This record gives sequence, structure tokens and C-alpha cells, in this order.
Amino acid sequence: MMSLKTFFVLAILMASAITLIPATPSQEEEEEEKEASATSLRGTSRFLAQRSQKSVRVVKTCDKYPSVCLAKGSAGPHCCQKKCVNLTADRLNCGRCGKKCSYSKICCQGKCVSPMSNEMHCGSCGNKCKKGSSCVYGMCSYA
Repeated sequence: MMSLKTFFVLAILMASAITLIPATPSQEEEEEEKEASATSLRGTSRFLAQRSQKSVRVVKTCDKYPSVCLAKGSAGPHCCQKKCVNLTADRLNCGRCGKKCSYSKICCQGKCVSPMSNEMHCGSCGNKCKKGSSCVYGMCSYA
């Protein structure tokens, strides 16, 4: 019990010491800030200053360079509106460029399907329900 009281007294002393320390910067800190601002780029960020020194990077889009979509790490092998996409799984380009699936549907093998009720794609693409069972709420043989 005595150690608990000692702990609280120390905590209160530390808190009061912190509040009494002046929050204004010292004269040395103010002088350092003035020197640093004198060497600044006057409104230009360091990023912009570096960018002007380096050469501008050219972005290769798939409309001009179709092989970009075949590279490792690409979103897909097809090009739609200057972007690489996978026409078999992309909800915004399902089966062909620009074909969007509605809100509750997903793109499976290039077709918009409802995973909540489709027995061939129950809950996710390729999840086939067993013979005689149905797909309800995205689960085979619900209830």
C-alpha cells in the first residue's frame, strides 16, 4: 500500500515538472531555424527540385505497347482503356471491355453471375454445389 502511494506521488511530481518546462523555443533553436530557412528553395519542395534535375520517366501504356500486359505482375493480359485487365475476372470489364457487372454480381469466366444463387459459382467463382443441393445465400445446401 505504501509503494502505491509513493508511485502516485512520483507520477504527480513528474506531471507537474513537465507542465512547468517552458514550451517556447530557445534562442539557439530560433537561430538554427533561420539558417535552415535561408538555404531553402523558396517555396519549392525538395521533391520538385529533384524532379527537375532528373529525366522525366515515360510511362508505357498498353494501347501503344500491348506486351506490357503480358509482363509478370500485370493486372491481366488484356488492354482496356489504356489499362491491363483480366477479362475473365474483372467486374468492370467482364468478358469484354466496358461490360460492367451489377452490384451484387461478380465476374466468373467472363460472365456476370450472382454468387448468392448460382449453383456453378456458389459464394465464389468455381465453387460448384453437389448434385441435388442448391445455392442459397452463397452457400450450398443452406438449412
